[in-house]
Amino acid sequence: MSFAQTVTGTVTADGQPLPGATVLIKNTSKGTSTDFDGNYAIEASPDNTLIFSYVGYATKEVTVGNQSVINVTLEADNKLDEVVVIGYGTQRKSDLTGSVSSVSAEDIATLPVARVDQALQGRAAGVQVTQTSGAPGAGTSIRVRGGNSITGNNQPLWVVDGIIVGTNFDLNNLNANDIKSVEILKDASSIAIYGSRGANGVILVTTKSGTSIGGKPQVSVGVYTSTQLVPERPAYLSQAEQIDYTNEDARFRGVAEPFPGNPSDYPDNDYFDLLLDPSPIYNVDVSISGSSENGSVNYYNSLNFFNQDGLIKNSGIEKYIFRSNVDFKLSDKLKAGFRINYSRIKRDNGVVGYGGLLNILPTQPIYNDDGSFNGFNDVIGAPFNNPLATAQLDTDETTSTNFLGTMYLEYSPIKNLIIRSTFNPEIDNSKRNEFTSSQRPDLTVVGETGNARISSVAAFNWNNENTIQYNTNFGENHNLTVLGGASFQKISAESFEAQSFGFTTDATQFNNLNLGTDPTRNVVRSNFTSEQIVSFFGRLNYSFKDKYLLTLVGRSDGSSKFAPGNKYAFFPSIAGAWKISEEPFMQNQNVFNDLKLRASYGKSGNQAIVPYSTLPIYEEANTSLNGVELPGLTLGRPANPDLQWETTSSYDIALEASLFNGRIFTEFNYYYKKTEDLLLDVTIPRQTGFQSQLQNVGSLENKGWELLINSTNIRNDNFTWGSTLTLSSNKNKILDLGGKDFIDLVVDQIVGAGNLRLIVGETVPVFTGANYLGTWKSQAEIDASGLLPGSQVVGGPRFENRNGDNIISNEDFVVLGNPFPDLIYGFENSFSYKNFDLNIYIQGTVGNEVYNLRTRGNFWTRGENPKYADIANRWTPDNPTSNIPRAGSDGVTGIPPTSEDVEDGSHLRLKNVRLAYNLPIDKLGWEGVKSMSIYATGTNLLLLSDFRLIDPETSRYGSTGLGNIAQGFSNGEYPNAQVISLGVNVTF
Repeated sequence: MSFAQTVTGTVTADGQPLPGATVLIKNTSKGTSTDFDGNYAIEASPDNTLIFSYVGYATKEVTVGNQSVINVTLEADNKLDEVVVIGYGTQRKSDLTGSVSSVSAEDIATLPVARVDQALQGRAAGVQVTQTSGAPGAGTSIRVRGGNSITGNNQPLWVVDGIIVGTNFDLNNLNANDIKSVEILKDASSIAIYGSRGANGVILVTTKSGTSIGGKPQVSVGVYTSTQLVPERPAYLSQAEQIDYTNEDARFRGVAEPFPGNPSDYPDNDYFDLLLDPSPIYNVDVSISGSSENGSVNYYNSLNFFNQDGLIKNSGIEKYIFRSNVDFKLSDKLKAGFRINYSRIKRDNGVVGYGGLLNILPTQPIYNDDGSFNGFNDVIGAPFNNPLATAQLDTDETTSTNFLGTMYLEYSPIKNLIIRSTFNPEIDNSKRNEFTSSQRPDLTVVGETGNARISSVAAFNWNNENTIQYNTNFGENHNLTVLGGASFQKISAESFEAQSFGFTTDATQFNNLNLGTDPTRNVVRSNFTSEQIVSFFGRLNYSFKDKYLLTLVGRSDGSSKFAPGNKYAFFPSIAGAWKISEEPFMQNQNVFNDLKLRASYGKSGNQAIVPYSTLPIYEEANTSLNGVELPGLTLGRPANPDLQWETTSSYDIALEASLFNGRIFTEFNYYYKKTEDLLLDVTIPRQTGFQSQLQNVGSLENKGWELLINSTNIRNDNFTWGSTLTLSSNKNKILDLGGKDFIDLVVDQIVGAGNLRLIVGETVPVFTGANYLGTWKSQAEIDASGLLPGSQVVGGPRFENRNGDNIISNEDFVVLGNPFPDLIYGFENSFSYKNFDLNIYIQGTVGNEVYNLRTRGNFWTRGENPKYADIANRWTPDNPTSNIPRAGSDGVTGIPPTSEDVEDGSHLRLKNVRLAYNLPIDKLGWEGVKSMSIYATGTNLLLLSDFRLIDPETSRYGSTGLGNIAQGFSNGEYPNAQVISLGVNVTF
């Protein structure tokens, strides 16, 4: 029988006492903290093990035995000793041969975010995360080492607790507080294990497990409330200035002035003030974790409630998320467990767009004389979609439920042999209800009625993963780990849509489509898709003397998306590493604790097509017989059984180092990737009956570098300061477009093709247009230009005529920029003083451009659109030297895409500031409370940018569909708000 005794001692670090260090008896909840002088005292038995820990230092365990005094020196954390998650396993960072970036739960906790991807911005070198919209629940665009595809998806593959959830998984379904760590796999060695889906990088999410505390559950509660502040808006002309411009425009065109009276005679409505308000966010997290007395059952359960009102009226998101992670040790050889994540989300999608408010003149009346909503625009003589009426009358909401689960069985028949099998179901259902009111004034003025639409998607996916892993040492210097596996996955989805027109009442809204009185316009659609993937994979890790490392990986994938003969492809990789610091010549130096050189090469793939893309499709094509219209079908596209995966070959070389006793960790990577067999629509002979066919042609490359520096700048008794810097740069280039020099893509429907172009030798894509040279200062300049007589006007816009003909056309277009930064950076500083913690985090980009779609209406065009504030300095007879075109001149001069539309997107954002106070629970004597902290956080507090629409990150087209290529287009999207949060975390 062991008797408890008092154990005392001192905990030091860097030669100084370490106050506030934690001393815990292993497998119990009993513990204490060191005092100001680093001293501690605890009752412990000889068979107990004491765990000594402190943030920023490596944890140390000491068995008590017959010792009554135990003094401990903690060493600074060595980043190369961290254990990171990799595909189908874990590995010490020092043993990695591939490129893996890690983001910990502590990093995520500093940001009160609704989605885990929002916490990755700037924290992983080589990973560009763009918050494309500030709307509640909006996602991000993520590029890992650039984009590899033109037609296909460029988003990375997400894997949650080993479950492959795909590239478009809704991350709103996950509670950020449940996440233990996030790893981003970037090079061929780390992503080849995911074969045909790994080319865009892989993001592994690992959720929390129970704590081993001897049967007593640990309860954690986190609560925060936030206020979203209305952001700065773009600068536009005042009401009086806008009236002056609009009248001047009308006079130039020879039409009646819309505003013949004084400015005070007309409304001066601020639609932003009327529709945007500071809005709250509420979040509550409760988790219960622990283990049974003997440690055979380990559990973590959590419940999350999140509610965010949007800045714009009638927009927001409400989420309920439940998670249960349970592991069972059935015997010394057999383990089992499950992971369950259930979410229910309701979104108010918002019926009023932020960008739409930028289109409304302040003179536009809100109400008619009788008090009803106004629905007519007198300036242009057309219906007016009154945003106040729309926000009050229309509905657009989505309700979704998601069940994501995994069940596993793990058997170890002999030492070092592990056989594991998992089954992972996912059930996802969503329903969207939309209603356009019959009372909306823009409809009533033209005699139109309301309409309603209901759409739903029901998806069921399952994945079965089976692996066998064996680890062995042979001889004194050899270690070998071999992994083999098979994976089977099926994905299926059904969708349905019904829309009814002719509603004369709002009584039932979308709940009774039968009330639509115009059946000739009704729409009914349905769709079904299914795909299957079968995979076999293997990995071999070999080390010699723990300083020469080799990794071989291979995966063979078979996909139902492709035709026979092209269904299977093999994706191999090889990587090696040299731990230079283990060599004899490195033993007598005091700079490097660890130094490692690694390199990798391999192939990965991209399933860049949707199911059935190799097959022909039929389209509706009605015909007539004897004057009677009859339904019919026609072939909509030609088949192509030769389609196959886009394939990316890449190599990576890197140097990792831990210096000065672990106070600095740095990692530098250089990589090169080449993607071949790009999927493009290729023009085919018209004799086939078609204009184009999807084919594997073309190639592109990405190359760049990444730098990570972690440093402990100051560490003493009461104060610590640590920093993390991430820098990365990626350059991509089109190598081949199937024999074409360039391809124009249509983005701006008004302009048509021309402002977005794929060009061999340039990035994917580039913005193109005519160089804007200012204004014509005299008729003599116009006459000498050679342009068509009457096509230009003094004071009007002047564009560079590069080919010297008589018109400005696509042949005069030049490359004006691209959406990709020359440099992406993130810089975090963490300070700790006694019980206070302060975290300051900035991130941003340098060298990227943004195509401002709003400029076409707000700089050029007629006076019916609001104009930028700088238009006040436009050309007039009294201001003949101005380079801002005169009002109305676009009626004479055609306006192509121009250099005026492309702006610098470089920016610096103060992403987050967090101040926390950790209450001294041991001194307060609060029975049952283990820890408690209160904090205040500010997000998006400062943005330094010259972009006219304020936030250069927001993106018109998001991250999928057209947004896969059309990055960097802004049309005044929902802004990223400043957010002030107050919260408390308590552990019992």
